[in-house]
Amino acid sequence: MNLADLVPDDAGTTGAQLLDDVHAFLRRFVAYPSPPAAVAHALWILHCHLMEAWESTPRLALLSPEPGSGKTRALEITELLVPNPVEAVNVTPAYLFRKVGDEEAGRPTILFDEIDTVFGPKARDNEEIRGLLNAGHRRGAVAGRCVVRGKQVFTEEIPAYCAVALAGLGDLPDTIITRSVVVPMRRRAAGEVVEPYRRRLHAPEGDALRTRIEAWAAMVLPVVDGAIPDMPDGITDRPADVWEPLLSVADAAGGDWPERARGAAVALVAHSKAATPSLGVRLLSDLLEVFGDSEAMPTELVLARLNQLEEAPWGDLKGRALNARGLAQRLRKYGVRPVTIRFGDTTPKGYRREDLHDPWSRYLPSYPLNTRSEGSQSVRGPAPIESATSATPATWTGGVL
Repeated sequence: MNLADLVPDDAGTTGAQLLDDVHAFLRRFVAYPSPPAAVAHALWILHCHLMEAWESTPRLALLSPEPGSGKTRALEITELLVPNPVEAVNVTPAYLFRKVGDEEAGRPTILFDEIDTVFGPKARDNEEIRGLLNAGHRRGAVAGRCVVRGKQVFTEEIPAYCAVALAGLGDLPDTIITRSVVVPMRRRAAGEVVEPYRRRLHAPEGDALRTRIEAWAAMVLPVVDGAIPDMPDGITDRPADVWEPLLSVADAAGGDWPERARGAAVALVAHSKAATPSLGVRLLSDLLEVFGDSEAMPTELVLARLNQLEEAPWGDLKGRALNARGLAQRLRKYGVRPVTIRFGDTTPKGYRREDLHDPWSRYLPSYPLNTRSEGSQSVRGPAPIESATSATPATWTGGVL
């Protein structure tokens, strides 16, 4: 049964119509990079009114490479529509902890602009705020802190679960990004036109729309509480946790929103996965290219070829090129270690393709896996390869290639 069939109507206003109106209101003032981004924003706003229903809440991350890309405007419009909005720009940890922990005032929705100042060069000055943002995506989560009273130090645990929208320049740490619906904002092109926003003129309209959201949320809360929506193919693990509340909202709204929400999920998750990988994943990807068809390579040749890759970072890591020790340290995290391999009459330290199969298969989605049979069982994994000790690249003579 469609989840929307269980949701009562209120004066003929369906959830689908409500989402249509929220979506249209947002698009009047915000130039989104794509239709899925606007769909996700509308769903995220409604999910903020149903926080008691979710096991976890996704962060909304409005990010751009340059200023003037509409991030702050998107937060301004969001502020009109979410419950108990708290605008956070250059706030102190004490202020933010008090706002989030004040249960009598109602669970806040944190709208954090200029988030790059928290996770940027001065990140160490904002450890408490980072801890709060990292912890607060799970229902029941608390953030611990130390409080000095007189000459004594006390520990306290403050409720941290709340909805958070973040806007800033550049990227965010993986601990935040992987728990976020990421909207890559950009500057408006010459042909993109939005309506000028004036709070004194448009706030009453936003307030009326928020009142409708509150009434609808009160009706559907018993229905969506504990709902487990069907996920589109390919969305599993952390992305599924992120999108579960938004898809539940869409299913409760009905109309064409279940389909639109799943289309948005597929598009934005794919975009997020295609974004800049971590340095470790970049190394694994570059090693796959460097190895080519080779079964084993000496460390010296691996480093030479890594440094020859165009636009690769390995020639300048904080002013120094990647060396054998740095390569070993980075690969050790993936269970790969250099070994002694015979190449002709020499036995240099190097790396074997068979040792890299496992991290390649786990961290590179495009890495091919073959299915082979062992006895009566079908085993999914890398195809068998010959012993690396028998692979002797004819072009390597001990120097730099």
